Amino acid sequence: MLRKIGFKMLGVFCTLLLFSEAFGQNSSSIYSGLGVGEFGFGGQIQNQGMGGLGISFGTGWNANTVNPALTTRNTIFNFQASLNYKRIQMQNSAEKSLVDGGGLSYVAVSLPVKSGKFTSGLGLGQISSINYRLKVDSPVTNSELTANSYLEGDGGISEAYVNFGFLLAKNLSFGAHASYLFGSSIRSNQLLVFDKQGVEVGRASEYYERVNVSDVAFKLGAHYYFKTSEKTNLHLGAIYQKFGHVNGTAFAKLAPIGQASSLKTDGDLLANNVKGSIYLPNRYGFGLSIEKINKFVIGLEGQYQDFSQYRNFFGQPLSLQAAQKVGLGFQIVPDYMDFDRLLNRATYRVGLEYLQTPFFINQTDINDIGINFGTSIPVNQLSLVNLAVKVGRRGTVENGLIREGYVNFSLGLSLNDNSWFYKRVFE
Repeated sequence: MLRKIGFKMLGVFCTLLLFSEAFGQNSSSIYSGLGVGEFGFGGQIQNQGMGGLGISFGTGWNANTVNPALTTRNTIFNFQASLNYKRIQMQNSAEKSLVDGGGLSYVAVSLPVKSGKFTSGLGLGQISSINYRLKVDSPVTNSELTANSYLEGDGGISEAYVNFGFLLAKNLSFGAHASYLFGSSIRSNQLLVFDKQGVEVGRASEYYERVNVSDVAFKLGAHYYFKTSEKTNLHLGAIYQKFGHVNGTAFAKLAPIGQASSLKTDGDLLANNVKGSIYLPNRYGFGLSIEKINKFVIGLEGQYQDFSQYRNFFGQPLSLQAAQKVGLGFQIVPDYMDFDRLLNRATYRVGLEYLQTPFFINQTDINDIGINFGTSIPVNQLSLVNLAVKVGRRGTVENGLIREGYVNFSLGLSLNDNSWFYKRVFE
């Protein structure tokens, strides 16, 4: 039995190592160029399908990283992974542009050390992502010159985590989620100046900046449920995620185009492996949901993160505001005991999601509203194929800004095994 567990654990860690090398960016939003990029609030694929619901409710068939207290519902071994693809149509008052991007969203493993009492887990996920390309043309003040700026950015902050869930009393559980934060963000701004005839004036220059982060963070969660009748429960959940000063190093240089990223070329070296930190605000979340056992769940949840406290690596505040998210979600299983009809045993989800993003530009809030759909289809008695789709809109074309209409697809697997911790009866 120990040998069997050892081989499985080796497979899990090898898979996590493989996925850590393949971890990709899954944001193409132009607004990810601000701050540390686009923060993820939606959770995993089963959460994404119902408006991000996951603080107050979770199932035993999927790992839960939104609220670590709900990992106690995983009474069997679970391995889960998801891929993401996002297609965005960006539009201002004059023109439109179509972009897309995708990659690995997360990998999660849940281990029921003592079924229903104590659960542990580990995995990889994204905290924030940066992925943008932008060209800005603007007149040079008091001249007939025009400045062309080409802005690009890639990267973000990822996490490798372990979590624990404990059932402390009847219907009451607590959880802890410890993260190792890592990753890099690369930004460049290439500037060219032209006269009225379109002839380049002066020398084209580039500002290049690379920030690498390496630090730890943690999240605490609590969950309690009341029996409101024989077949219905009322669930309450809360989370607190602590970030604070995230340590790292920075490289920054101003040089001719194509030479700013190298230490050995000419130019003005502004920072070389300089140690510092980014200040990320802490996150709070609360939720409640009503469950009819083995039939349906409906819930309402909110999250809050005050990005007006954000400071970049050089200690500078940005024009950011508090991010506030509200999600309303619903899921239903037509008949979980109907083994003859696969689609009757599947889980179907729908949700609404509203996010006041931290981005505040030209005295304008950048809001994001979307509708979510999802399903989990059994592939055998325990494992699932998971799908989620979100259709939404972010931003506005007013005040010289950009509006993004997007479709986000997520596809993943949830592989479950109820033999991991069973004792062998016969040798």
